[in-house]
Amino acid sequence: MKFSFVAFAFTMMTASIVQSADVNVYSYRQPELIKPLTDAFTAQTGISVNVAYLQKGMVERMKAEGRRSPADVVLTVDISRLSAVVKEGLTQPVESATLSQNVPELYRDPNGHWYGLTTRARIVYASKDRVSDGEVTTYEDLADPKWQGRICTRSGTNAYNVALTSAVIHHHGEEGAKAWLKGVKDNLARKPQGNDRAQVKAIWAGECDISIGNTYYMGAMLSDAEQKEWADSVQILFPTFENAGTHINISGVAMAKHAPNPENALAFMEFLTSAKAQEIYAEANHEYPVAPGSQASALVQTWGDFDPDQVNLMELAKLRGLALRLTETVDFDG
Repeated sequence: MKFSFVAFAFTMMTASIVQSADVNVYSYRQPELIKPLTDAFTAQTGISVNVAYLQKGMVERMKAEGRRSPADVVLTVDISRLSAVVKEGLTQPVESATLSQNVPELYRDPNGHWYGLTTRARIVYASKDRVSDGEVTTYEDLADPKWQGRICTRSGTNAYNVALTSAVIHHHGEEGAKAWLKGVKDNLARKPQGNDRAQVKAIWAGECDISIGNTYYMGAMLSDAEQKEWADSVQILFPTFENAGTHINISGVAMAKHAPNPENALAFMEFLTSAKAQEIYAEANHEYPVAPGSQASALVQTWGDFDPDQVNLMELAKLRGLALRLTETVDFDG
């Protein structure tokens, strides 16, 4: 298992994180996205933040470390990864008036095991030239035969697509979701492949007309000299479920079960949910902050507003296994 350790503030870590009166973070988020936050926290509190950036294997590492784990805080993306550390008993519930005030109920675990920091919508990227206004307004539209040969997407087993399928199950039941997956598969212009940005490139190249992706990739593409041309060829559409809202996912934070520095961990969690930190974080990753009164970056605001689906993401996490089975049953990637 390969880990890249990145130290912020006062401490440079090499082989491992040392237990200390600091706060130790295991993170799936890239170092450059969280360094502005850790710098600001240290400047405000004097508490150093030691970050272990993990590309994979967080659950396995924490289970192997057990009570000896130096991790105070887990910082990750996607509800499936958050729910995984909770399900394995690697987190502890946190009660905090500050956290409850800063994080709306929709974006936190009902039992206090994790708190959301930013959201991203699972949206449609549509060709500016080949898709008219109003052609796609719901996720259900994606299974309409009018889109046959016009949709690109990444693997159906990717975590972001599995979360979307889980939401389809929540709204339409198992059989409805299975029919939806079949319909979307029938409309694909090519076999699922690549990442979300690769789908936008395919639209630019004329291989398809619409794709499914996360909002923040637009910000990433616009800041890349080569990919800006791809981004300029599409518009962002915020589909909804019929009689519901737009599917969202989150980045979130949790306190490790055996946190050696729980007071510092709580201080860091509360800081991350403050309006100041939320806006720093959202500016860096092109996402939407969850704290009341905080604002998305100027760029993100130009994409427009949307009404998020009002289902708690832990409910969707429970449907992940079924979503995967249905995806495999219809041979979505085949």
